[in-house]
Amino acid sequence: MATHGIKSGALVTLPELQPSSPFFEEGASLRVTGKLQEYSAETAIAIVAEDGAVLKINTEHLRDITFRVGSIYQFIGELLILPDNEAILHARVGRNVDGIDLNLYHQSLQLLRQFQADHMNNSS
Repeated sequence: MATHGIKSGALVTLPELQPSSPFFEEGASLRVTGKLQEYSAETAIAIVAEDGAVLKINTEHLRDITFRVGSIYQFIGELLILPDNEAILHARVGRNVDGIDLNLYHQSLQLLRQFQADHMNNSS
């Protein structure tokens, strides 16, 4: 019996999400964090940015979330890659994370990745 489930979102920073990145894959389940630059209620498209990198977020399936330009948001969803290598994250979860210390968040992400790499090396 095949099990179909929702994949967890791999933690990725927006600058890491480039065509050469292993995260830049059609259907990849990702968790991204960025500052809201634009939001269109008509198209349900949000644009978030971090360190000069931007990503479009399709928010059509999100409910009970208020978007404010300048606030920091975190989204979990699946990546759609268009023919011109433009990426759009189809969000299934979104939340405002104003107040997050982004420097500390990035440090913890690096420590998590280091731990996971060490754990994988010790397991083999």
